[in-house]
Amino acid sequence: MISFPIYLDNHSTTRVDDEVIEAMLPYFNKIYGNPSSTQHKVGWEAEAVVESSRNKIAEILKCEPDEIIFTSGATESNNLAILGIALAYSSRGKHIITTAIEHPSVLEPVKFLAKNGFETTIINPEPNGIVSIDKIFSKIRNDTILVTVMTANNEIGTLQPVKEIAEHCVKENIFFHTDAAQAFGKIQLNLSDLKADLVSLSGHKTHGPKGVGILFMRKKNPRIRLHKILYGGGQEKGLRSGTLNVPLIVGIRKCFEIVCRDFEKNYSFIKSLRDHLLNGFLTFIDGTHVNGSMELRLINNLNVRFEEINSDMLYKRIKDIAFSTSSACASGKGEESSVLAAIGLSEEQIKSSVRFGLSKYNSFEEIDYVIQKFSEVIKDLRKK
Repeated sequence: MISFPIYLDNHSTTRVDDEVIEAMLPYFNKIYGNPSSTQHKVGWEAEAVVESSRNKIAEILKCEPDEIIFTSGATESNNLAILGIALAYSSRGKHIITTAIEHPSVLEPVKFLAKNGFETTIINPEPNGIVSIDKIFSKIRNDTILVTVMTANNEIGTLQPVKEIAEHCVKENIFFHTDAAQAFGKIQLNLSDLKADLVSLSGHKTHGPKGVGILFMRKKNPRIRLHKILYGGGQEKGLRSGTLNVPLIVGIRKCFEIVCRDFEKNYSFIKSLRDHLLNGFLTFIDGTHVNGSMELRLINNLNVRFEEINSDMLYKRIKDIAFSTSSACASGKGEESSVLAAIGLSEEQIKSSVRFGLSKYNSFEEIDYVIQKFSEVIKDLRKK
């Protein structure tokens, strides 16, 4: 039995896992203290659960608990990482390298710095959506202080060579940051092995709550220091002032635990769903093309274009399936995808592209319906 609408927009956000909701509930009305209120038991209880959550997340990510900073989400984590490094280490240099396919929460802080005395280099990916390591390395200068490259793209799902970039940055004594919000849960993420100095993560991309995220900040070899961008009560080592949201912190811990527990099962299932969707499109819809590499790609991502079809017409005709044409941030502004433009697609090709994001809550029955629906609608549109 299919429940409509069929939700295939899991890159923008995900359904919160029932186990996560259950874990959070007591911290709204039973253990509701402020973790910063250390004069009484109610505050102590809240502080204890925050620290136990920090410890568990560190165990999952293979890092130290005091390397975990709780934030309001990946957007804040990205801003804190980029602006924090730039302001703290500007005396060492004012050059930053990033890519054209980053999330706006990376590109916008970089643009802000470019208007305020910093120099930036923005590198386009190859046509397959993968950023060339050699291109990045060739742009490193004596005054380069930061390289920031996302682990996985939020539109075309391409996996970037962040491990190799991080290792090179270590040799060059340059800080490396990666936005891993889309990647966590779909690839194995071991922060001790990755060698990145700063890593941004989010709760709501992996069936956790919205409004909570993490910034991993390496504490040794080298020890990172950031200039704070929020001022107030000095929570989170003075880097992220504001009352900690205990229920959401419990939620992100629980969703990370579930990701770790069910990784193998969900990996194979979601990949099978994605491959079934692609094979269906290729079989029943002529002129179907994949945007970006299929080999180096998130298991839950499919970004395709249909020849002679404008995706706006698909939106008007298909109301019972939730899909998108670009990232939620771009589509909310009515903008065309800068990511698809960066890999060399024409305006016409961009307008014919759609993005599907699958999850553990989808089914083969739903995918079969999606294939049939798109096939019928596209054939009808091509007749007109």
